[in-house]
This record gives sequence, structure tokens and C-alpha cells, in this order.
Amino acid sequence: MSPSANQSEQQVRPGYVLRYAFHERLWHWVAGFSYIYLLLTGLAFWSPWLFWLAILVGGAPVSRMLHPWIGLIFALGVLQMYRMWASQMHVTQEDKDWFAAVGHYIQNEDDKMPPAGRYNAGQKSLFWGFFVCMILLLLSGIVMWLPEYIPWSWRYLRYIAVLTHASAALLTIGLFMIHVYMGVFAERGAFGSVIRGEVTLAFAKRFHPRWYEEITGPPASPRK
Repeated sequence: MSPSANQSEQQVRPGYVLRYAFHERLWHWVAGFSYIYLLLTGLAFWSPWLFWLAILVGGAPVSRMLHPWIGLIFALGVLQMYRMWASQMHVTQEDKDWFAAVGHYIQNEDDKMPPAGRYNAGQKSLFWGFFVCMILLLLSGIVMWLPEYIPWSWRYLRYIAVLTHASAALLTIGLFMIHVYMGVFAERGAFGSVIRGEVTLAFAKRFHPRWYEEITGPPASPRK
């Protein structure tokens, strides 16, 4: 598929290729902004030392009221991303090779990394990590949101929900920090792709060479 084939959905500048369509970027930011709100309010609820964060997002009563509803929006955003991208997130042998060489990725030695497709193994791991954590947060959050519907004989579900919710939330914080690092520092230009949708062909060739070949075609064989 040539770069011009991608331009049917969005006009792309010469030397660029469409990486994310508008609907992909939209759902990414729905999930992203809702997650940031949940992060701030969740930390405020979690520790008295961080309760001041609730002031930044409307105060304690408003935060308590909106937190579960914003949680539903976050779950919807992640589910939409699952619908769009899950088929591209299967782990392959190339992904296993990528993990074996992840030290080179951290040091920005991209020429020593196995060729990655549209998503590398790290991005796939983040995808599945957020998806699993979203399910855990959603289920445990519903239990804590509506405790009056939990019979007293099942009260252990409340204890499990509290532990599960906090554990999954802490895990997402780690994933979020890795996501920011990968998008801003490890792959320069990736952050702009979730705003404008396009990346340079040089970006695709450097960080996702297998995807680059898919959109431009394999390199021509040298003449004998």
C-alpha cells in the first residue's frame, strides 16, 4: 500500500504518511483525558497527603460524584481502542526478539532493534496492560460505587474490590509513565501523530521499518 492510499481519509503532506485516522485519535484522547481526571481524583481519595488534588478538579464532593461516571467514559474509550486495534496486537516471534533487545531501544539504538510493524512489542504490552487494568478497575469500581447492592454475606467482595482497584490503578500509573516516555522521548515524533495523525516517512522507516515496507513496498532488488 502506497502512502497516497492513506490520504483518501485525510490529506497528508508530501513526505508524510497517515499513522492514525481521526476516529483513532479521538478515542485515544477520550481515554487519555478521562484517565488523567481519574488519576488526579483517585490519588486524592487514596491519600490525605494528596487530597489537595481534588481542589484542582472541582473539589471533593464534585470529584466523588464524577469519578465513577468518568470511569465509565474511560472504559468506553479503552473498549473502542480494543475494537480498533486488538487485531494488530497479537504477539509474534518478532515481538519476542524485540523484547530480547529492549536494552538497545532504551538507549535509542534503533539500528540494533528487530524491525517492528505498526506497533512494536512495547506498545502491544501497554495496550494489553491498559485493557486488563481497565476491566479490573471497572469491575472493582462498580462494587465500590454501589455497595448497597452487595449482600452482607458477600462483603468480602468489597474488600477484594478495594485491593484490586488500588493495585490496578497503581499499575496503570506505571504504564502511563512508560507510555509518556515512549511517545515523547523514545520515538521522537510519535506524540505529534496522535494530534495531527501523520508522521514522516523517515519516522516510519526508523522506528517501524516493517510497517514502512507495508506502506511503501519492499525495497527494490539490486540489479545484477
